[in-house]
This record gives sequence, C-alpha cells and structure tokens, in this order.
Amino acid sequence: MLTNKVFMKKTKRGNILKIVREHYLRDDIWCGSAACRKCPLDENVVLLEDVPESVSERFTFPHYLLLDTNVVLYQMDLLEESAIQNVIILNTVLDEVKHRSAVVYKRLRAILSNPERKFYTFVNEHHKDTYVERMPGESANDRNDRMIRRATQWYEKHLQQEKEKKQRVRIVLLSDDVDNRTKATEIGLNTCSSVEYMKAAKEKYAHLLDKIAQRDVVCESKDPLFPSHLTVMQIHEGIKNGKLMQGSFLASRENYLEGYVRVESIEKAVLIQGRMNLNRAVDGDVVAIEMLPESEWKAPSDVVLVDEQNDPGDMVEPDPTFSVKPQAEREPTAKIVGIIKRKWRQYCGILIPSHIQGSTRHIFVPAERKIPRIRIETRQAATLLSQRIIVAIDQWPRHSRYPQGHFVRALGPIGSKETENEVILLEHDVPHNRFSEDVLACLPQMPWVITRDDLKRRVDLRNITICSVDPPGCTDIDDALHARRLPNGNIEVGVHIADVGHFIRPGTALDREAASRATTVYLVDKRIDMVPELLSSNLCSLRGGEERFAFSCIWELDDEANIKHTKYHKSVIKSKNALTYEEAQIIIDDAKQTNEVATSLRLLNRLSKILKKRRTEKGALVLASPEIRFHVDSETHDPIDVKAKQLLETNSMVEEFMLLANVSVAEKIEQEFPECAMLRRHPCPPQSNYEPLVKAAQHQGFEIVTTSGKELATSLDNAIKPENPYFNTMLRILATRCMMQAVYFISGTLQRDEFFHYGLAAPIYTHFTSPIRRYADIIVHRLLAACIGADSTYPELLDKKINSNLCNNLNYRNRMAQYAGRASVALHTHLFFRKRSEDEQAYILFIRKNALQILVPKYGFEGTIYVTGRNNEEIKTGVRFVYDEEAQTQRCGKIVFKAFDPVVVRLSLDSTNVQHEKLVFELVEPYIEGFSVKPDGTEAEAPKRKSVQNPTKSKKSKKAK
Repeated sequence: MLTNKVFMKKTKRGNILKIVREHYLRDDIWCGSAACRKCPLDENVVLLEDVPESVSERFTFPHYLLLDTNVVLYQMDLLEESAIQNVIILNTVLDEVKHRSAVVYKRLRAILSNPERKFYTFVNEHHKDTYVERMPGESANDRNDRMIRRATQWYEKHLQQEKEKKQRVRIVLLSDDVDNRTKATEIGLNTCSSVEYMKAAKEKYAHLLDKIAQRDVVCESKDPLFPSHLTVMQIHEGIKNGKLMQGSFLASRENYLEGYVRVESIEKAVLIQGRMNLNRAVDGDVVAIEMLPESEWKAPSDVVLVDEQNDPGDMVEPDPTFSVKPQAEREPTAKIVGIIKRKWRQYCGILIPSHIQGSTRHIFVPAERKIPRIRIETRQAATLLSQRIIVAIDQWPRHSRYPQGHFVRALGPIGSKETENEVILLEHDVPHNRFSEDVLACLPQMPWVITRDDLKRRVDLRNITICSVDPPGCTDIDDALHARRLPNGNIEVGVHIADVGHFIRPGTALDREAASRATTVYLVDKRIDMVPELLSSNLCSLRGGEERFAFSCIWELDDEANIKHTKYHKSVIKSKNALTYEEAQIIIDDAKQTNEVATSLRLLNRLSKILKKRRTEKGALVLASPEIRFHVDSETHDPIDVKAKQLLETNSMVEEFMLLANVSVAEKIEQEFPECAMLRRHPCPPQSNYEPLVKAAQHQGFEIVTTSGKELATSLDNAIKPENPYFNTMLRILATRCMMQAVYFISGTLQRDEFFHYGLAAPIYTHFTSPIRRYADIIVHRLLAACIGADSTYPELLDKKINSNLCNNLNYRNRMAQYAGRASVALHTHLFFRKRSEDEQAYILFIRKNALQILVPKYGFEGTIYVTGRNNEEIKTGVRFVYDEEAQTQRCGKIVFKAFDPVVVRLSLDSTNVQHEKLVFELVEPYIEGFSVKPDGTEAEAPKRKSVQNPTKSKKSKKAK
C-alpha cells in the first residue's frame, strides 16, 4: 500500500515546486509476540514472552508495556534495570527520542541490542493499521501521541485471537503525559504513569521505585523560595535588546553561595553572589543574566563557605554578610534570571540519613563541591549509607531549597580504592567502559605479520639503529629516535612515531570510539586506553626487537643543529632497544660504551642541548610543577613509597626532538592545508594573571617583567637566592599557574598571529608524536599522509566545522584527563598517609589573610595551615596572628612569616569527613607555643586546622605540551 504526501514549496527565486513524498505501508510486519499465531514468525527477531512476568501488581493480568516518549526520555535509569522486560518500543517513539536526546537514544539502542532484555521495536509508521496522517492544525507531538494510542489499540485487538488461553496477554500504555493517559482511558486502553506502575511493584522489585525520576512538582510550602525563571521568549527578547546576556555558569568550590558566568563579550567572568541571585543554577548550566546596578556590585568573598546543614527542610536562611570591599575592588555583578540549557549529569557522592525516623526522604551530598546537595527518596537508606552512590537531578522547583533527584546505582563501599577510582573516572567524565564488539571487530586478526606488499609501500629502516626512551613501566611506546653521521659530515636524526593511522581507518567504529575518548587517561595505578590494548601495548607500540609500522620525520642537521633538509615517509622499523630515561642516561654517561646505541644517544643528547638553548633564547619558558611518583605494591597496588619525580638529561633530550618534530609537521600541514590543519596554540596570558607572581617576587626584591615571554624567561633566570636553592623553582611553579590552557584549533578559524604557542615561543605548533594516546595526533598523521601522497583525504578531514567541533571535544577530554590524574594522585596520597604522619622540610608559597600556603618539595604536596578563623578569630586561645597586607606577612609575637620562608611541617590524614579526606599540614618549626606541634610528638597536639591539599601529577611528561 502506498500513501503520498504532496506539498508546495517556494524557492528563493520565487518558483513554485511540487514535492511528492511516497510512504509505503505494509500489513505483514510482525508484532514480536511469542503469544501470537497470526504474524509470520521471524526467528531472528527478539520474542516477547507468551506469558510475561510483570514487576508490578498495578495490573494483575499478563501484559506487555508499550512506552510513551516521555517515559523513555526521563525514566531511562529504571528501563536499564534487567527486571524490566517484555517492552514494546514504537518506531515513532524511537525517532522522537533520537531527535530530542542523543545520549538517551544511545542508551536505548544498547538495551534494544541485548536479546535478554526482550525489548521489541515495532515499525508502526509503516504498518497500514497503525499509521495515521497528521490532521490540519495538529501539532507533531499530538500526532505522535495519537500514533502511540493507535498502536496500543492495534496490539490489544491483535492479541485477542488467543481464545484458548485463560488469560490473554494485554497491553499497558506507560505514559507520564496526563493528557495522553486521559485520551487513552477514554478509548478503553489500560494506562498509567511510571510512578503509579512502580508504586505497586511486587515486594522483590520495590527497590526499583527509587529509580523513578520525580518530575511532578509537589508544592510543600505556600510561598516560593526563589524568583521565577523567565520564559524562553522573554530570554530571547532580553538578549536581543541587550538587557540580558548569556553564558556558562561556573560554581565556586570554596563558597556555595558564589559563582561566575563567562560571557563572550566580557573579558572577565561576571560575579554572581547570594542564593537568590544564583537562582537554582547548577555548575555548567547555560544561563541568562541581568547585570546589577554598579552600586550593587560586590567583591569575591575571601571566606570559605560550605553548606553543612543536615536537612533544614524547604526554608532558606538569609545570606551571611559578606565583607564590604572598597569600590575599586568590586567586580561586575549580576543575577541569574533564566536557564537556557541545563547541563545536568549523574553525580557521585554519599547519602546523609534523615533525622526523621522511618523517613524515605534523604539528602545526597555530591563529591564535587560545586554541585548543591540533592534531595532524593529511597527505601534503601540503611544499605546505602556506607556506599558511594550515583544520583541524577530531575528538577529544581521554586519551593525547594535543594534540587530533587533519584537514586541511580551504588558504586561500592566508601573509602575502597576500587570505588574511589570509579568515582574519579565518573566525576571527570572519562569514558571507561569496555570496548564494544563493533570496535573490537575493527582490529586486525592475530597473528599479525608484515607482508611484502606492506614493504613495497614503505621505506625499510629496519637496519638503522633506532631505540626508544620512555618512563619505567611504559608499554604504549609511541616514539623512537635515531642519529647517525652522514658521509658529508652532517647528522641524520629521525623521529619515528607509531603508525596508528594504519590500523584506525576513518569512519570505522574504532575511529569513532577513539575520537570520543580523545586521550588515554593515566591514573596512578591504571591506564584508561584511548584504543584497545592490542594496539596500544602491542601492534602500535614500538617495542624493542620487534618490527613495527612507523611514520618517520627525518632531518639532516649540521653540528649546530640547523636543519638542512626534512623528509617524511611511512616506514618499517625494528627498535634495537626500549630504554628507560635512567638506562639511557647511564649509557650516555658511561664512556666505556661505544656501540651504535651509545653513539646515537650521545649525538642526540648533544644536539638537544643546542636546540633547548636556542628555544630559551627565543623566549621559551622553562616552568615547573610539583610532580610526584608513587611506588606501588605489585600485589595490592597500594602505594608503599612516594617521592618527587627526578628529571634527567634524557628527559630533555627526548622532549626537544618531539618538539622539533611537532613544529616541523605543523609547518608542513599548514602549508598544504591552510584552512583545515589541526594545530595547537597557547594564548598569551593577560597581564592580570601575573599579579600573584609579580607581587611575590617584589617582596623578595626581584622584578619579574611579563611584557613578553622572553623577558619573563630572563626575569625568572635571574631570580636566584643562593641561600634558598628552591626559591627559583617556587617562582616557576607560580609562573606555571599564571598560564592559560593550551588548546587545539583548526587553522582556518583564526588569524595567523593567533597560532602562536606562548610557552614554547613557537609561531606554529601541533601534536604529531603520540598517536597511541592522543586522537589529535591521528588527525595530524592523516593530514601529513595526504601531504606526501601516502594516503588520500576524505570529506570530514577537510571540513572546518566538523573538525572545530572535534577540537572542542579534544580540549574538554584533555582537561578532564588532567584533572582525573590529579585526583588519582590525591587519592593515593591519602592511602599512603593513612595511619602515618611525617615531619618534612617545606616552604611558604603564599601568605594569605588567614593562612599560610605551604609546599613540600619532597612530595610535591601543597596545602594550607590556617592561622585564624573565618571571622579573624583565634584558632587557639592566646595565639594571635597579625596579617600585614602591604608587606605580605603574618606575625605571631616575634616570629614573622614571609613567602618562600623555610618551615618544617607535620603531614597526616584527617578522615573525619569520609567523603573529603584531607592531608593535614601542622607547623612544627618555627615553634609557636600553643599552635605548633613538637618534633617528638610528645605534646598533646593542638586541634587539627583545616587544610586543602592539591598534589599534582602530569601525564607522560615528555610530550605534555
């Protein structure tokens, strides 16, 4: 059967076109029920059981569930439970979900692809008895609802044929749309909401009620607590006439009543302060703001505020009085008047039990301090109190102090390393599921061998002495080097990079997965690979003694490291050795070793020093960050020792040639593809970023000039204190924190002068050298391969818009991977200091109004010793600290603390807050009676002062820029 849709369309030139769309209808589409004897059986399609078991007692007869679109969109946490089976998903619903939420659609497709779940897709749009035309004046949503009711009617009638059965299978329409349920009831259909259905759940499924998203607003107080949000039309009109602005909301970690909104047209983020002005915005939301009059502008609070109340109910107390600052210190301040787009996700955290005995309403405290507490309903509180759990936000009505949400699942016991690792990955949005069968199907069959045809298409470099130099324990070796004298006296240097692009072809499931993951994530005790292990640790890894495909960048250099010639080609290599940095350093330093590997390494090391000197003379910055390395027990994987990472000459040697390769390739691909080359830039920081560094140096008698990278580098080189060898390192740590984030971009989207990489003083830069762990490098490999004719382009590779969006994902994933790595270091630091304390040499990094910011060089740890309370009160009776803002000092009696002063501190772990364990810093020397702790620990210790500890750790350091 064929139906036609005919409509007229007017073109830009004024011509009238008649458009005819044919829609084919059939009568032989299978219903999917094992109870049906009428439809032709399709053995390849999932069967709905002939006697389905229900999880609910709402309907006593056997039935299938037919879902409305809103149930799929908002109750996916319930639908993912294995107990929910024998469900019909209409093609109409599937299409609507696909258009409204890509995330939910992907989750639904995962359920549909699992035969054990017994979810059946019925193509109602092409069945002659279930298809309906859209009526004049009818909205698309109303037509879809009518289609759903028509399909439910058809199923009811279709399954009536089983007369011989005592109870035939019925259909229950599950819909959270009141209007749709009312109309369904009027025509005699069985229908109810998801809440009604699960409230009648059988006893063994009662826990599933916790999974229901609470979307019906139940007003528990007469007066609203918050201002109402503007409508979409009001927001659009306000932005259009300039009264309102839009931007992303960034909540503060230190003060739950404060946040910022980044607006494109304003250089500095706009301050939002106070509960009413925040108006139910959650970190990440895209919001509409209205600027306050200048007389109402505020200064950021210097007080740490945490919402520590158990459950005050739906009432809000007045905001605390923030200290009034001079007009000069105040910032542009606004209030949030509407939500343009919610960026809610699932949150990890813990449950706080209700103080009302037997209550099902409890407060959930997210692990991320920027997220407000969430009120949920659960009957499993007794079990969940000792667990890390995941909760989703459903809504935040005006009458509620907190957003309302629902329980999703439990992760495991609080404090367990496995559980806390899972929290780190989830909170930083790190994709870490197992690779799908579609992805694994893209991998080559084993055993894999290099064929004669492969050798014909590549340059054979297996006879050259090539070796790799990496951190200890590295299995994803993506680069190797060689250097040798040429007959003309020059030096040939080669950087050989794993040819990952040979195995990951554009548009495959493997390619899409790698693009989504964007980067390998390095935690202390595990690695979350961007590509399957067969590639990352085997076929792509340039292991010693094994033949591998590579993409080679080869220069001819003179003895002063000037490039005479550059060539690129796909190659086959056989690395002579996979060395660690320390092993390579020993070979270089051992004059007795004169083999080809030693000769190559010494040539590379000598040239790298010339390259580094040249870079620094041009203004490249040599910065610092406190990095640490854990020694982990081989069986328990718990940290047994921790120390600051030591850098050798070989670290710098490898880094210099990776930088040189990245710059050379960047120039090549930008020359060939000026509009679509994927590059990496590091913006110059605004001068205001340097204020903490400049002030800190001034108080020590040094001037830091920040007008250019070269002047900054020179200033840092000259800031040396012979009596304090760590002083210069601390200044460089402060300089690192002034920097902007380096980002990927597409060459055709920016002006040439914006390509500059500030930290490297490079006019143009990209990432070519780590394709096993960075997807950006794979794209760069494809561009370079097209440049030299080793591979062809494809439309997406040359599409600026597609690749700009890809860059956004790469930048986001890289940032999250960096934060996840730091969180992993913090977790293992806490594990290391459980049941132990140590006294260590440290330095004061900053002087704060109420605290000393401390850095411990041995571990790279940073923390805070608070010297006064929030309102400048004494922490310990009789111990009074006086803050001098002008001189940047803290004085207690005759003892004066200045930035960069050496101190001795005691490190221990405070586990009183199970969710946020803290590394506590306590002063040992200089000794202050009643405040410090004695070195021998015999004195009854003063109460532990609040501290914040922020250890950091980079990825594989040689290629992190």
